[in-house]
Amino acid sequence: MIVAPTEPDFATQLSAVIDWWRLAGVAQGFTDEPRSWISASEEMSSEEASPQQLTAAPKLVAPPLPPEPLIGAERAQWPATLAEFGAWWLTEPTLDHGQTTVRLAPRGQAGAELMLLVEHPEAQDRDQLLSGPQGKLLSAMLKAMGLAEEAVYFASALPRHTQMPDWAALQRGGLGAVLVHHIDLVAPKRLITFGRNVAALISSPISHDPPNSAETSPQLNHEGTSVPFLAASGLDMLLAKPQGKARFWGRWLEWTGTKPT
Repeated sequence: MIVAPTEPDFATQLSAVIDWWRLAGVAQGFTDEPRSWISASEEMSSEEASPQQLTAAPKLVAPPLPPEPLIGAERAQWPATLAEFGAWWLTEPTLDHGQTTVRLAPRGQAGAELMLLVEHPEAQDRDQLLSGPQGKLLSAMLKAMGLAEEAVYFASALPRHTQMPDWAALQRGGLGAVLVHHIDLVAPKRLITFGRNVAALISSPISHDPPNSAETSPQLNHEGTSVPFLAASGLDMLLAKPQGKARFWGRWLEWTGTKPT
């Protein structure tokens, strides 16, 4: 008896077609009809936006930087006498980012014949400001000048030895005004600063034209007072270069009107 072949159902036919394409290496479905990949609301907002809005990248705005702390705090809180200044110099947190250890106080008396202002204490300083190699150089210089150390006021722009200070930030923070206040309290007959950064600091609160090199500035004028002012190279430079010491000595003689012996 001959049995007529039966037609496969649709599911069997579809499965066979899929198996054929899979064996041929086609694993994904494709269509020629375009398809929207964004929602209707997104399409509308894109159509309404201008070409500049569609192409412009969003601008990232950095948050504002916090204001730099004011060095020395409020001026009204500054010490009014030199006797008070020494203790304040050792304890005021804003002078050194809250660090109050390993500080060294200035030394000397008000009305000193000469005030010496350096950048910061030496690394070798322990119990007294400028007791290391730079201090020994100063002692020799003072003997040659005919000045006893008791007639000299020793001070530094920073309360402790500091590696690579950010002088620009210190100037913005108001350290120069603190130093000028210190000088006012000492009221010396003459002032020598060692280091270009110190000269710039004490000049900036008074003038917008700080010295560009370590040269003599005739007077430091502030609040009705006037102090003869000599800006010299740093003591480290004078120690390293003998010609620097000779140049400084020549400028000292010229500044004081002293005849060389």
